[in-house]
Amino acid sequence: MGAVAVVGSSVGWAADSPGVIHPPEWPAAAPATAMDPKTEQFVEQLIGSMSSEEKVGQLIQADIGSIKPEDLHRYKLGSILAGGNAAPGDDVRTTAARWLELVDEFYRASIAQPSPQHAAVPILFAIDAVHGHTHIPGATVFPHNIGLGATHNAALIEQIGQATAEEVAATGIDWTFAPTIAVVRDVRWGRAYESYSEDPALVAAYAPAMLAGLQGAVGTAEFLAPGRVLATIKHFLGDGGTLAGRDQFDNQSDERTLRDVHAAGYPPAIAAGALTLMASYNSWHGIKMHANHALLTDVLKGRWHYPGFVVGDWNAQEQIPGCTKFDCLEMFMAGVDMYMAPDSWRELYANLLDQVQSGRISRQRLDDAVRRILRVKALAGLFDKGPPGQRPGAGHFETLGSTGHRAIARAAVRQSLVLLKNDGRLLPLDPHARILVAGSAADDIGIQCGGWTIDWQGDHNTNADFPGATSIFGGIKAAVEAAGGTATLSLDGSFGQRPAAAIVVFGETPYAEFEGDRETLEFSPNDRSHLQVLRRLRAAGIPVVSVFISGRPLWVNRELNASDAFVAAWLPGSEGAGIADLLFRRADGSTRQDFTGRLSFSWPATAMPVTFTDAGADASAVQGALFPRGFGLSVTQRTQLRRLAEDPQLPPALRARDTLFHAGHVTAPWSIYVSDPTSSVRLTTATAPSPGGAVTAQLDAPVARATWSGRSPGALSIVGRAADFGALARGRGALIVRYRVESPPQQPVRIGMVCEAPYATRTPPDSSARPINWALCGTRTGASLDVTARLAAAPIGSWQTISIPLACLTEAGADLSHVSAPFVVTTAGTFALSLSEVRIVRGAGNTACP
Repeated sequence: MGAVAVVGSSVGWAADSPGVIHPPEWPAAAPATAMDPKTEQFVEQLIGSMSSEEKVGQLIQADIGSIKPEDLHRYKLGSILAGGNAAPGDDVRTTAARWLELVDEFYRASIAQPSPQHAAVPILFAIDAVHGHTHIPGATVFPHNIGLGATHNAALIEQIGQATAEEVAATGIDWTFAPTIAVVRDVRWGRAYESYSEDPALVAAYAPAMLAGLQGAVGTAEFLAPGRVLATIKHFLGDGGTLAGRDQFDNQSDERTLRDVHAAGYPPAIAAGALTLMASYNSWHGIKMHANHALLTDVLKGRWHYPGFVVGDWNAQEQIPGCTKFDCLEMFMAGVDMYMAPDSWRELYANLLDQVQSGRISRQRLDDAVRRILRVKALAGLFDKGPPGQRPGAGHFETLGSTGHRAIARAAVRQSLVLLKNDGRLLPLDPHARILVAGSAADDIGIQCGGWTIDWQGDHNTNADFPGATSIFGGIKAAVEAAGGTATLSLDGSFGQRPAAAIVVFGETPYAEFEGDRETLEFSPNDRSHLQVLRRLRAAGIPVVSVFISGRPLWVNRELNASDAFVAAWLPGSEGAGIADLLFRRADGSTRQDFTGRLSFSWPATAMPVTFTDAGADASAVQGALFPRGFGLSVTQRTQLRRLAEDPQLPPALRARDTLFHAGHVTAPWSIYVSDPTSSVRLTTATAPSPGGAVTAQLDAPVARATWSGRSPGALSIVGRAADFGALARGRGALIVRYRVESPPQQPVRIGMVCEAPYATRTPPDSSARPINWALCGTRTGASLDVTARLAAAPIGSWQTISIPLACLTEAGADLSHVSAPFVVTTAGTFALSLSEVRIVRGAGNTACP
């Protein structure tokens, strides 16, 4: 178990039904954050003087996109967050000064008009600073956690934590939602790069190091001192072990694996002073973690004596059966102390207050949650350190992207690089030579930073958004020219003068959360332009170095075969020059620094993820690895990688490239949403109703069933990252749906595509309530077709197929170059429909329009 010790005797877990937790079999622990008598006395006095309205306010966290500072005069909320796409004035590229100004405004509003009976209670302001204070242009962007895992250097992790805290504190913010301490066992998950390793022992070692960096070492004067911020350990529990790596879905591991693998980082993090913990979206054997009393209360607060509070994830309450984002008593009673209610806070406040006043929430449970929140605020010094703009270090914006912090980040880049291939000891290169640099990621700082950068997805950034940063090409050019050589950038790999060597930089484009989920690990199966560049250069006899940018290990056998040297660079962040530090010799010919990075994840031999034969950390228990965890070459080693098989070895069900839904399974990264005119819900459990009850979706393999109630207009949608279907439309493509009418439509039914999700759940909250709009979406349009007659004529209970040529949608005005919802069914009346397959097929659009 590594850092986790088990006490008690083993119970016959296998004999129990899945989903049963045995708290006595979890480790007993005492928190390192001792209960200070003066703090506890202050908290108890404060609780004793607070009204029910004030207490309920402490349970809620709202997003800046849906609340104004003056709202805190009436609603004494506990916390404010700036979500992934939120920023002052809705400008994600605004200045650090504007951030500090806004945080200060919220703080001052929270303490204005205090009750005469007690001291004002300041808000906690939170942000996702997951690899640096990356909402702020010019801040230091550190490598994502997957790269840091490859450094195997806990001391470096602590340095990064402290540097991040100093930059966050400069903008007056109290709290970051980091670190993620998931142990990822299927890297198809779109959050794999937020994990340090598949090895629970490494995660258990890194968790306290990052806590010490962000908060200061517990038990010392540095703990939550000026320049430090509250950390959050997340996501509790099992987010790294969901089926097929699907974000927010079900973890079906046994209890021993849940405890020994997925929970490995939590006891050491709590021992290091963790005071906030975020519950996870995923379920365990069908029970959503936000509603899992056995884990949140019996284990976390009981066995582990966790003294802090549990915060929910973004509107996570709406995923709990029987709940909506406006009303979810079950989550609070399970052990979540603070609701993250970005755009639902007003209604949630009213409902919680009613539940307190009616006695449905006991005084004991209410006071326990409030006590935990006030304790954390007191320990963080919020009652003493004054407005954010007046705190030590606040406004010192030179801290952001400082020389010292960039040096730490550059060192982290160097230590994270893993050399997977170096035939003929090609690396390090001679800096005096003529070097060609190619590839789409060579001069793109946004790509090398990845998601959670500037905004949630990080996929709309340019080099101008990173003042002071260096692209990979920029670092290469500086290193080569300093030695008297030349470096030329040619994205397509073309050249005039023959280079001595070519460096090709390519990889994944930025993504975050479920938008990064993958069905397989085959890198870029639909775009092999980078591979053509590699093969063309290799055929010309030019030595080729591949630098691979990715948030996870991927199947790249073809690219490995086409390269003489191959470097896994992960998501290195703003200091791209750290890569050149290892690619080139010094000017005098000596080795500048060797590759010391070693894989913290197994590298797959096929396009399917590796498997683990037991729950332990032993690398030998991993099956299907091309390069095992811990692998990494030195430039001094003489190696020759054999030619690798170029068949991805996909199972038949995953070989089709055109499927959106098949056999009860929506194809990653697409997701199923159910929507009504107020909001939407992503289907992550077997059944999900839309918040207003307009439509309910149910997964019952091999089909999905949708039932419209007729209460209001509703939609069933397949939604994901915007994709270009224009070429398919021009190639006579068609949307093909295999369906079965369960009850006939009573109102018109339309099927179509839209250029963006009908309702967004992680965009600025004011967009979550808009109705489906087939008209303009920015400069693009969507379209739908009336299929009522076709569906009304279909025999009830009989499988049918409808083919809708994409040309019909373009004729109706759709711009299919930027489609985020390739399949949407809408109606306002009662209707029930089952689906077994939804595909978009090239060359099948020969039928007439419906």
